[in-house]
Amino acid sequence: MRMTRPILWSLMATLLIATAQATEPLDVWPNLAPGESARSVGEALPARSEEQPTVTRMVNITRPTLSVHIPEHPNGAAAIILPGGGFSRVVPDKEGTEAAQWLTRHGVTAFVLSYRTTEDSTAKGWVKPLQDVQRAMAVIRSRADQWNLNPERIGIVAFSAGGQVGARLLCDVGRLTYDRIDALDDTSHRPDFAVLVYPWNLYDPATETLVDRLVVPSDCPPTFLVHTHDDRSSALGTVLFYAGLKRHNLPAELHVFGNGGHGYGLRPVEGSLISTWPEHAAHWLTTIGIVTK
Repeated sequence: MRMTRPILWSLMATLLIATAQATEPLDVWPNLAPGESARSVGEALPARSEEQPTVTRMVNITRPTLSVHIPEHPNGAAAIILPGGGFSRVVPDKEGTEAAQWLTRHGVTAFVLSYRTTEDSTAKGWVKPLQDVQRAMAVIRSRADQWNLNPERIGIVAFSAGGQVGARLLCDVGRLTYDRIDALDDTSHRPDFAVLVYPWNLYDPATETLVDRLVVPSDCPPTFLVHTHDDRSSALGTVLFYAGLKRHNLPAELHVFGNGGHGYGLRPVEGSLISTWPEHAAHWLTTIGIVTK
């Protein structure tokens, strides 16, 4: 088929724009991550034919990276996205780039974090991801000028296991979980806001408290939380986290939907209204000045 010149120029322009917007993954650590002996961005498990659209699951990540997603009309705010995956894997699309598309539509620059994974079931799987997001937050904040960001409007959007890491980040009171490696680690890694979506295993049924006796600090950043009543990972942890925010009279919003299960990301679930949570979250983000109308 012979292309007309206008069509050819249009295709070339589209290609040039796509090339200009594409960016290489951004390294979180300058060399090896703490405790690692290799640097691998991991590999994808085989797709599951019953999942449409496809869900990607990355394993064996020892080199954490950030993918950068810049809005057409950036408003100076940014968020690191922490996908779920149970610490043994990371889901970079359903709980990563799809959330980035939602954020960029609202003018928020998004950074999807592919954090390190572990196959050791005896280890505390959250430790490496927490180290990675602490460092990633400092990287982004220290380079805010590069993306025209306000360093005081950088938060997190975190799903499932990433949501547990996000909760721990909010409660770490500024303490690094690794030994300082350079001056960049002196940059604050405190988020300015948080959206926690079905945070995984925050509730300890033995003590009826948050896991590891997590304590919501009195200066915790504004936080939006969403869960479902029928989630196999109990909503009680999410409710207790909200109670801690409320106790300190901090800006917060909690949504517990009756059904919808776990792991839906931003996708619809038949018979549930859970896919409306991004609308509620976007509205809440306007109330704290992160999204502008």
